[in-house]
Amino acid sequence: MIDFKKNIEKLYSKMGKCSICPRKCGVNRNNGQKGLCETADKIFVASSSVHAGEEPPISASSGSGAIFFSNCTLNCVFCQNYPISQLGNGGKINLESLVDMMFNLQNRGVHNINFVTPTHYSPQIVKSTYIARKKGLSVPILYNCSGYEDIETLKLLEGTVDIYLPDIKYSDNETAFKYSGIKNYVEINQAALKEMKRQVGDLTVDDGGIAQKGIIVRHLVLPGNIENTKKALEFIAKELSENTYVSLMAQYHTAHKSSNFEELSRSLTKEEYEEAVSYLELLNLENGWVQSLQQGFLAYT
Repeated sequence: MIDFKKNIEKLYSKMGKCSICPRKCGVNRNNGQKGLCETADKIFVASSSVHAGEEPPISASSGSGAIFFSNCTLNCVFCQNYPISQLGNGGKINLESLVDMMFNLQNRGVHNINFVTPTHYSPQIVKSTYIARKKGLSVPILYNCSGYEDIETLKLLEGTVDIYLPDIKYSDNETAFKYSGIKNYVEINQAALKEMKRQVGDLTVDDGGIAQKGIIVRHLVLPGNIENTKKALEFIAKELSENTYVSLMAQYHTAHKSSNFEELSRSLTKEEYEEAVSYLELLNLENGWVQSLQQGFLAYT
């Protein structure tokens, strides 16, 4: 049986000499020092809203209850949410307000509480969810992350998180360092995905097709980086399983500092994305979604 109070205590202890994320910067965030994530002990949230644009079993008919946290443990040059993740846009809230946000979203009929860029707030998320569950929160908890996660931290999330929605951004560390300034992304990410899979298994949905538990792995296809995509998909098929639900994303556009890199200073081509989709099919990764341009908008198919 999971001891949630003990897990909360351990997570806050990890913030004391911070090792919440794999960067392990070691500052005392509990005393107000900011880590490499530009975050100390306070919670900063950019927005809380009903999100209709996630994968079909996540948003479904009534939307996902998305809470976007400020700052990030990575510094991706192509980040499309960079005003939130890199510039820190958002307002300070307390733990009680975070619990209230969760209930406000549930009362609006959302299918889940979707914590976006949650890693550096893992202690507060586990504590607020524990409080909310005691008060009657009933929808699944979704952890929408970069996939750059500390294994010890992930283990302390077990039982709190119902659905993991991680990225697999890179399949080689040279590319990871070039675009995100991280030297060990691949090993860390692959171990994290395996741990998430161990905790929640493959995606399960209810009779209405709404996600209840499991993992969905996202991969954004980057222009000029098709081999990165192919190797990422190979890892999923061979090391997680062919049954894994994959969201192969085509929504890249130039943002933040991406124009400083020649290959990223253009849009993804139709041919590049079609090559990625063909490789997905070759690997028998049949569960999940690809995207198509419908009436000017990217839609999941």
